[in-house]
Amino acid sequence: MAVTLTPAAADRVKSFLSARGHGVGLRLGIKRTGCSGYAYVVNYAEDVGTGDTVYEDQGVKVVVDADSLALVEGTEVDFVRHGLNEAFRFKNPRARSECGCGESFSL
Repeated sequence: MAVTLTPAAADRVKSFLSARGHGVGLRLGIKRTGCSGYAYVVNYAEDVGTGDTVYEDQGVKVVVDADSLALVEGTEVDFVRHGLNEAFRFKNPRARSECGCGESFSL
């Protein structure tokens, strides 16, 4: 199963990488925290490390470290705006529940 991006998420990553002038894509990971157990970690991917898995969707590389891969496979990353707020949102088929803010999930 792949990690995919909606058109809005792909456009956002492309524009950030272009403005930044460097980086190979989006790095998606997981850390143990939050009110539901796990939280997503999103950053620029400066490079692809040993053990990383790379997915490419809509011209954007999504880099996932080996420790996070089992928890994020199949996830769709979206980018949403509500008024002045904007954020990446995640549709993870492995998540059984999410906290109210959508920042953390449990398996």
